[in-house]
Amino acid sequence: MSEPNDQMSVFPAFFRVEGKGVAVVGNGEEALAKVRLLLNTRADIVLIAEAPVASLMALIIQKDVKHVARPFRGDMLEGMTLVFAATGDAAEDRAIVDAARERRIPANAVDQPEHCDFYTPAIVNRAPVAVAIGTEGAGPVLAQIIRAQIDQTLSPSLGSLARLAIQYRDAAERLVPRGVTRRVFWRRFFSGAVADAVNNGYEADADREAVKLLNSMDKVDGHVWLVGAGPGSEDLLTLRAQRAMMEADAIVYDALVPEEVVAMGRRDAERIPVGKRKGCHSKSQGEINDLLVELGQAGKRVVRLKSGDPLVYGRAAEEMQALRNAAISYEIVPGITSAFAAAADFELPLTLRGVASSLIFTTGHDLTGDVLPDWASLAISGATIAVYMGKTVAASVAERLMQAGLAPETTVAVIENASRRDKRMLHGVLRELPGLEARGDLGGPVMVIIGDAVAGANFSHSEPLAAFKPALAETTGA
Repeated sequence: MSEPNDQMSVFPAFFRVEGKGVAVVGNGEEALAKVRLLLNTRADIVLIAEAPVASLMALIIQKDVKHVARPFRGDMLEGMTLVFAATGDAAEDRAIVDAARERRIPANAVDQPEHCDFYTPAIVNRAPVAVAIGTEGAGPVLAQIIRAQIDQTLSPSLGSLARLAIQYRDAAERLVPRGVTRRVFWRRFFSGAVADAVNNGYEADADREAVKLLNSMDKVDGHVWLVGAGPGSEDLLTLRAQRAMMEADAIVYDALVPEEVVAMGRRDAERIPVGKRKGCHSKSQGEINDLLVELGQAGKRVVRLKSGDPLVYGRAAEEMQALRNAAISYEIVPGITSAFAAAADFELPLTLRGVASSLIFTTGHDLTGDVLPDWASLAISGATIAVYMGKTVAASVAERLMQAGLAPETTVAVIENASRRDKRMLHGVLRELPGLEARGDLGGPVMVIIGDAVAGANFSHSEPLAAFKPALAETTGA
């Protein structure tokens, strides 16, 4: 099976066709469909058809479409901006495409993707807003399904709101400072009182709200979202997190957050990596606090993107305190913590009636002292333990728990890169866990789950811990 490739073979673009010639060549239903599609635009449509079917003839008469009632010749395409070959005959359509290409005119051969310079998308029309969905010719039906889903989510009044925005564009450029302030203005324009008035059909109210908004944009305060990016899979990012990322002027992110998640932010947002992972260049927590304050005081809208949930081993308390001290507004956007993602991958019940009624989150680092922490005694009584950053503390966790009385045969589940496509799942028993620290093949974040409830997991996609054979160290003669 070939490697997945998320690069497109086409570049999505919109052609300017207002007042320009677009030719449709064909007599039948294929040509009728293309003419109907083009009637959504202000193009000068030219139908080249010697004997149009009745439905096509009726449409072009009704819509006053220019009709060339002669057999096709290549010179009929002179001056056209686009050409649609829609005769229903594959060979004839290819000849029309060749004629267009000789004149350097982009052409589309209906139902022949390999002979198209461009593809016809499924369109959601809220003029002047248009959403085009393409599948590179692979699945027109799929494009139509997606179109229906998008159509349901967009307000019917979106076009009216966009037209109103055009009327206020010059005023906004004169009165609203460029950069953050102007972006906030338009965000409020499209999602606040102006949009509500347009949606309700109150045009006069919409104008009043737009003027009020213009007069209130002399200064914009900064704001920070502390966002949980989840365990790493893009589709486990919450809707609220994604909305915040689309509003952010700057995204400050940790090394454990995958680039695919960071890329879901606004395209022109400043992206600032701050490390926070072994082996990566990183800023100290104090430097991160200062950076968030600096960005907030500059009026920026900032997403502080953390792996998992910001309130679970994310040091959010220090960042919140710094923002409070600087009087910068902030909010928490929860994320799915890695323990939940790991359990989902293993189909593992973290709590189980009659077996485990308690759940413990820990990093395991508090097992290195002389005093056994309270949670260790809970583990012995049946609680499920989720150990974050589990690879580096696997030996101390296993040894101390066994010393405290937890059975060496207690089931353990280990996962690297929980929820992601490149995840790796392992299983075994507590006495096998110390060998985890020596495994050089596990470079991503590792979660370890220990407890009687773990025995109920699905290990069909998991490797036994005991199956790992470390490579023998090379030896040299003295």
